[in-house]
Amino acid sequence: MLSFKRPVNMLVLINILSFGLLFFYREPLDYNVLYVGGAITVLTVLTYSIIYFAHLGDEYLFIIVSMLVTLGVVMLCRLNYMLGIKQVGWYLIAICAFYITFALYRYTKNLEGLKWIYFGAGVALFLITLIFGKSVGGARNWLVIMGRTFQPSELIKIIFVLFLSCYFSGDRNKKIFNINERYIIAAAAYVYIGFLVIQREWGISLLFFITYIILTYIFDFDWLLLLINGLFIMIGGTIGALTLYHIKVRISTWLNPWSDIANKGYQITQSLFAIAAGGFFGRGIGLGSPQLIPEVHSDFIFSAICEEMGIFGGIAIILLYFIFVYRGIKIALLLPDGYDKCVATGITVIFAIQTFIIIGGVIKLIPLTGITLPFVSYGGSSLVTCFMALGILQAISSKKQVNA
Repeated sequence: MLSFKRPVNMLVLINILSFGLLFFYREPLDYNVLYVGGAITVLTVLTYSIIYFAHLGDEYLFIIVSMLVTLGVVMLCRLNYMLGIKQVGWYLIAICAFYITFALYRYTKNLEGLKWIYFGAGVALFLITLIFGKSVGGARNWLVIMGRTFQPSELIKIIFVLFLSCYFSGDRNKKIFNINERYIIAAAAYVYIGFLVIQREWGISLLFFITYIILTYIFDFDWLLLLINGLFIMIGGTIGALTLYHIKVRISTWLNPWSDIANKGYQITQSLFAIAAGGFFGRGIGLGSPQLIPEVHSDFIFSAICEEMGIFGGIAIILLYFIFVYRGIKIALLLPDGYDKCVATGITVIFAIQTFIIIGGVIKLIPLTGITLPFVSYGGSSLVTCFMALGILQAISSKKQVNA
């Protein structure tokens, strides 16, 4: 007889405790907080039940992600109740996108033959964004559709992985116009990165580049190609750091935010103050001052979590990502060489690098880049596309039933 395993019971308990604390924090008591907590718990348990009882692959992927979403919604409700409600709505849409993506990837044949269709779709989205896009924070990377904003680069991350996987899983010695295809693929990858640079999305362009380098190292090791790419990034990064004002500001702020603490260094210094104020165990939900950090609901939500849930809470977040990446790598390792193995590896790498970049930025380990923390930060396009990527990884795991 099938029964629920302990992780989902622990998740329900954490939901009860977290939203219960948030409920008692508010004066007067607001029962809407309990409704939000109940809604996210029901959605999580229902989706987990379907995955578990229908044997839809690795059951732990969704549990890990749901824990991250829960912590994000708790903090968003604490910061701005309406943001929490909106995020639960996006969570529902994201779960629907998860199922749709799972079904499409699981049951569509010959996806590895659509290499140049993927490339064309990515370029088309970039061109549409450049022509019709809206600038936010100096980056022209948003589209407004029926009054809602959407960030196409989030979807292009998935397309980029699918595109590269088509090459890495095929004949890597193939020539096009008497040129080895690996150099054509490299040029295509730089087309994507070039569009991001034009949009002033240096953080996501770094994510794309590192993903491409890692996949090249794993599946198509070539010293010459790696050396060329290394030279390109060194030259491009140096030129950007010396000529582009916003890159100069980010580097100078990273090196010494205290020199202009009231202006350019305000965001990162407030982040560091919040993390330090939380100590090991945190000040408690609702007892901190995370609202002092600009963009705390998106880029700096990790700092808010550390302030109110402590450094141990922040470490718990990091460990959840570690476990998720471990599950993704395990799925890839158990697969035979081929398209699914490349896609599983690519998606896992995307999540791992993006998490490192944003957490590294808010703790001043590396310069700030302005990207979101997967599954935790507020944002519809980010949450939905993350669940789309999760749906692909879930579909791949279901083919081999990776549950150990």
